[in-house]
Amino acid sequence: MPKAYWVAHVDVSDPDVYARYREANAAAFAKYGARFLVRGAPQQQMEGACRPRTVVIEFDSLQAATECYASPEYQAAKAIRDPISAADMVIVEGYEG
Repeated sequence: MPKAYWVAHVDVSDPDVYARYREANAAAFAKYGARFLVRGAPQQQMEGACRPRTVVIEFDSLQAATECYASPEYQAAKAIRDPISAADMVIVEGYEG
């Protein structure tokens, strides 16, 4: 079964509130086995347009990634983030080639 990933590009207007979001999302990520591969590290944009913060989170399956996003735990955390950020996010299934 292929892994799945959340890939998010985020603009944050209030880092203090965003820190509260990060604390709140930990419960959902632990419950669904999420592993951070990229978490807002410095980035170099090579093409196109992108937001300044990139996050990549790995899950064991597409089902786990989707259920995590829809979970009450994550939606509660997202409610903290929404007023102070703008984000583009996809859930994508990995390639097992």
